[in-house]
Amino acid sequence: MHGYELRKRLNLMLGWGRVLSYGSLYPTLKKMLRGRLIEEASSTTAPLSRRQRIVYQLTGAGRSEFERLMAEVGPTAWEDDNFDIRFAFFGRTDMEIRLRVLEGRRSRLQERLDRVQRELAMTQKEVDSYARELQRHGVESVEREVRWLSELIDAERKPQRPEASPPSGRAGEEVTTYPRDSAQWKEP
Repeated sequence: MHGYELRKRLNLMLGWGRVLSYGSLYPTLKKMLRGRLIEEASSTTAPLSRRQRIVYQLTGAGRSEFERLMAEVGPTAWEDDNFDIRFAFFGRTDMEIRLRVLEGRRSRLQERLDRVQRELAMTQKEVDSYARELQRHGVESVEREVRWLSELIDAERKPQRPEASPPSGRAGEEVTTYPRDSAQWKEP
């Protein structure tokens, strides 16, 4: 796809928390072109413009590099800067790798949460009500993400239920399930 469409799709996939700018997209595309990870597939003229659009496609080397990067497990896979991107492509990742990344992320956030809660206990009397609210919001956000990660990990580990019998929760409670097999995570 061309750069505009690629940016639009990536921003949609990554959600509102991350916005990919043209200032980072096009230099990255050029770097990938130089590395032969992508190639220009064709140039077409846009219907309402005289400007040519460059369409990019993944090469075999690019596909191999993507698979290699998605198979890496370690601190860079679960850090703030990389986790969302890794998670967005979990559908193309083996279950064992997904589990290791999710567990690493949960462990890292739990460490951060423990440290922040210790520090908050020492500074509560020194900050005003707005700073306390901001701190509380940050703690609650991390606690919520730790719970979410725990649910994902539990869902990955559970045997897949047959489609005919939907999961049941408490009365009136919505139940979320996550596919165990990576083939079920793939986009349509």
